[in-house]
Amino acid sequence: MPSSSLAQPPLANLKVIDLTVARAGPVAVRLLSDWGADVTRVEPPSLRDAGSVTGSRRGSDEQNLHRNKRSICVDLKSPEGADVLRRLVERSDVVVENFRSAVKKKLGLDYKSLKSINPRIILASISGFGQDGPYADRPGVDQVVQGMSGLSSITGEPGRGPVRAGIAISDTTAGMFLGQGILLALLHRERTGEGQWVHTSLIESMLNKLDFQAARYTVSGSVAGQEGNAHPTLVPMGTYEASDGLVNICAGTPRMWAAFCEVLGADRLLQNPEYRDAASRMTHRFALNDDINALTRRFSAADLVTRLNPAGVPCGPVYDIGQAFEDPQAKHLRMTRPAVHPVLGEIELIRTPINMSACPHPQQFHSAAPDPGEQTFSLLAELGYDSGSIDRMKRDGIVE
Repeated sequence: MPSSSLAQPPLANLKVIDLTVARAGPVAVRLLSDWGADVTRVEPPSLRDAGSVTGSRRGSDEQNLHRNKRSICVDLKSPEGADVLRRLVERSDVVVENFRSAVKKKLGLDYKSLKSINPRIILASISGFGQDGPYADRPGVDQVVQGMSGLSSITGEPGRGPVRAGIAISDTTAGMFLGQGILLALLHRERTGEGQWVHTSLIESMLNKLDFQAARYTVSGSVAGQEGNAHPTLVPMGTYEASDGLVNICAGTPRMWAAFCEVLGADRLLQNPEYRDAASRMTHRFALNDDINALTRRFSAADLVTRLNPAGVPCGPVYDIGQAFEDPQAKHLRMTRPAVHPVLGEIELIRTPINMSACPHPQQFHSAAPDPGEQTFSLLAELGYDSGSIDRMKRDGIVE
């Protein structure tokens, strides 16, 4: 929702129902809530809550996923809960969910049912393996999809077996793609007046994310393997040793290679016939990388960064996460913003990386992530329930 310092963000007046769990769905919804959408997170009452792999609501992960939202706890399997959902759908623009197909139909969350309530509604769905096909009913988690997409097979050092990426990359990628799909559906509705069903999956997202490695297979049948910290097609490009740590260096083009050798005083490497062009450097890449390490170990990481970047040779240190956020450029970009929680106090969360000249980032998030059901009764009142009806639903365990 909008803050006082960002009076009219691009998604202001957009109402979203968030029915997602875990990570991929909330990543999609976060894109909407960060840019002003009024997001209502619909959650089960505590006795029906199966918990989340992302931890407790007051933990760092859940706070970062669910900021700028409101929460209502309601039993959707009850007739009264179904009526609450119907009223929410009537006034909303987007419903985001990641239920299995059978659960969607049972709860009336399939597109046909939602469209009968609100013809302009956009249903956005995310799954592990797609909405149909032989694996449609399988549970999908990031670790499994990293393996099945082929990502693990090209991650890590050669000969040491597959390695998962260090982040939940299929979850976050699928969430970002679904967020883009929602925005496309909103543009389509603006032109036609029609809602629609937009969906993606972890496996689709990761097969797409393989990008040029995937195209090497689909176009030429070449199956990429593990390269560790080296680039699979350009040399030298990878992680090299400085006197006090590690740096990443990219000198893969002829111009960069010549500049690299000149700046570091490595005429011997530049004149070596085995390294004369890109193809020969690729052929002799192991010897070349050994020679480069022998050279770069004569310099500190800071010295390499200072020398190479002005020469047009990209070079940067290898940080841990703490160092990354404390780097002067990250500090300048202000990649965090505070959110005020009534119990946790002021906490720093990660802002969206999208920058818009007409809509600068607010100085702080509108709100921290709500406790489950924190706005249940105020939302029920917004939906037209009187105090007697609210008290009865609370007494019967329909809401909390």
